Amino acid sequence: MRVSSDDSAQPPSGGLYTPEERRRRDASPWTLVQGILAPLQFLVFLVSLALVLRFVLTGEGYFAATVSVVIKTFVLYVIMITGSIWEKVVFGKYLFARAFFWEDVFSMLVLALHTAYLVALATDAPVTTQMALALAAYASYLVNATQFVLKLRAARLQQARAVASDMVGAAP
Repeated sequence: MRVSSDDSAQPPSGGLYTPEERRRRDASPWTLVQGILAPLQFLVFLVSLALVLRFVLTGEGYFAATVSVVIKTFVLYVIMITGSIWEKVVFGKYLFARAFFWEDVFSMLVLALHTAYLVALATDAPVTTQMALALAAYASYLVNATQFVLKLRAARLQQARAVASDMVGAAP
C-alpha cells in the first residue's frame, strides 16, 4: 500500500473522493454510463419484481417472469462490468476501492444470487427454487441499490460542502 504525505491524496474527512478522484470521476464517460444504467436497471427491476410477484401469487405468467429475471440479470452484469471500469478510472482499482468497498462486497452477493438463479433455470430446478432465488436476488439488490443511493447522496453533500468552503475562502 502506498502512503502519501500529500494531504490532497486523502479524501476530506467523511468524504468519498479526493480532488483528483473527483476530477477523474467528472471527466470520465463511464460516469454518464453509470448514470444511465442505474435508473434503467431499477426500472427493469420494478417491472420484473411485479411479474415475479404476479407469478408467485397467482401461478400465472411464468414465462414473462422468467424472461424478466434473465433481462434484469443481464442488465446487472452490464452495470457491474461498466461500474468496475468506472472504479478503475476513478480510483485505480477495478473493485473494492476504499470509497465503495462495502458496496462492492455486497454487490458480489447480488451477482452470486442472480447467477444462482440462472443456474437454477438452466438446470431445470423446481420453479419454487427459481422464484425463491429470484426474490432473494431482488432483496439483496434492493439493499445494494440503497447503499449506492446513500453513497451518491454523501458525494453530493461532500461536493456542496466543498463549493461552500471555496466560496467562503474566496470571499473578500
